[in-house]
Amino acid sequence: MNGDKYINFLYSIGASKPNNINKSDISCPFCDRSKLSNILDEDENIILLKNKYPTLENSLQLVIIESDKCDLNMSFYSKEHIRKLFDFAIKHWFKLRESNKFKSVILYKNHGPLSGGSLKHPHMQIIGLNDIDYEDTLKDIYFRGNIIHKNKHCEINLSDKPLTCFTEFNVIIKDIKDIDYLADNVQKVVHYILNNYRSNCDSFNLFFYCWHEEIICKITPRFVTSPLLLGYSLKQVPNNNDETIDSIKKLYF
Repeated sequence: MNGDKYINFLYSIGASKPNNINKSDISCPFCDRSKLSNILDEDENIILLKNKYPTLENSLQLVIIESDKCDLNMSFYSKEHIRKLFDFAIKHWFKLRESNKFKSVILYKNHGPLSGGSLKHPHMQIIGLNDIDYEDTLKDIYFRGNIIHKNKHCEINLSDKPLTCFTEFNVIIKDIKDIDYLADNVQKVVHYILNNYRSNCDSFNLFFYCWHEEIICKITPRFVTSPLLLGYSLKQVPNNNDETIDSIKKLYF
């Protein structure tokens, strides 16, 4: 690890961004597709375009609009659509990674009022960072944990040493040909978080990593951030992870 990483946030651009995550009276900029600009690729109703509000300095920011349905979340996508979305997103993530134009490239998703997002419409984001390699901040232990389900195609585990705090699920594949298994199992975990998790949870993040020849999606339920994490970098781990594992296994595996 090479210490903390900092990115300059361009406040004037951030202040002008539309925000309807908690405001129903603000129209959705992704719903009127005739007004979208800087479109880079499309696959039916999945669209890749440049972010109209690039708030991070020294970066390329792209948005993947997941669907033309504003209120639909990915736990209810058809199997065909979730697989198509993951194939599309990972293809473009890899394309930027392999261009060698960036120090590192991030693929992630916000969903819900506590996720850090500003728009309800389902979307993912790809960010090419010119000067920062995010992998410098990572450790292998962040992606290991108690096994929920595992076969030759995919592993799902619950972190016992989370990257941030509390509950983090990791869905892992070793072969790019197994993207469908990644998509299917991420969808199961997201459905569990939004519908069957022990606490009422309406927010989550997806974080994607290429790590030690694995493709990993870390799924993090979101609540109000712990003051112990914010003030002291103290990471709390639940003492009932076994109950969570038993619950999700009974429902989905």
